[in-house]
Amino acid sequence: MIGGLVHPDASPPGANDWKCKPTAAHPRPVVLLHATWTNAYTNWAGLSPLLKQAGYCVFAPNYGGQPGVPFKATQHIPDSAREIARYVDRVLKATGARQVDLVGHSQGGGLMPRWYLRFEGGTAPAKPARNKVRRLIGLAPSNHGAGASGLGDLSTALGLNPTMSLVMGQAYADQMPGSRVNTTLDRDGDTQPGVDYTTIVTRLDEVVTPYPNQFLKAGPGAKVRNILLQEICPQDLSEHLSIAYDSNALQLVFNALDPAHAEPVNCRLSLPLLGG
Repeated sequence: MIGGLVHPDASPPGANDWKCKPTAAHPRPVVLLHATWTNAYTNWAGLSPLLKQAGYCVFAPNYGGQPGVPFKATQHIPDSAREIARYVDRVLKATGARQVDLVGHSQGGGLMPRWYLRFEGGTAPAKPARNKVRRLIGLAPSNHGAGASGLGDLSTALGLNPTMSLVMGQAYADQMPGSRVNTTLDRDGDTQPGVDYTTIVTRLDEVVTPYPNQFLKAGPGAKVRNILLQEICPQDLSEHLSIAYDSNALQLVFNALDPAHAEPVNCRLSLPLLGG
């Protein structure tokens, strides 16, 4: 993960092979979307090579930030969604695939890709067969507001989100409960027709709080599976940061990408901040 600080624009191992062609076993490229204040390498140095080894074409953009700066995904979420729209189009053109699967962490699994799906061309609600995205899998996704263990709720109540965003980026305010981005997305439901959604949530999340804010409700033509990690692995201690390096959570990602070949989760020790 330190490599993402030293080389903030680097690709994680296994990602961004623009000559990769999907196989019959894995016909959709996987696009990995990092969390706020991080970057592709830092977030996905664990999952990306595992997906590549399993035969997937893997792509991992850096978005919502400036080149050379390690802390990305700080910009206005609709702007980042438009950036991802262009990136997904590039992936589809390069690979010849008809659709991609999205796997994201925090903002990258929640508000930002949902905005892309609804407003930036990720789906075609009248003709779901033309959707560019088949699955959205969110690790600790910021779907309905990130209370940040009370900090976000307090800054919202005191009207400090604009000030906080001057330091932390507009994405901070966008992810707060009751933000314009949240209310706009929630107005017409959580989902888009033709997309399968999976949320993988830890009860110990200290950022997207309360943790049930991460769950989605299926609307017409969509499927949702909300997974609470501790209901599968009761002793799992991963929290918001470490879930992207938690082998239990990553097996659930693999199962969501390929349900026909899902494997039982061999619950292993996973620690706060470290994963496992």
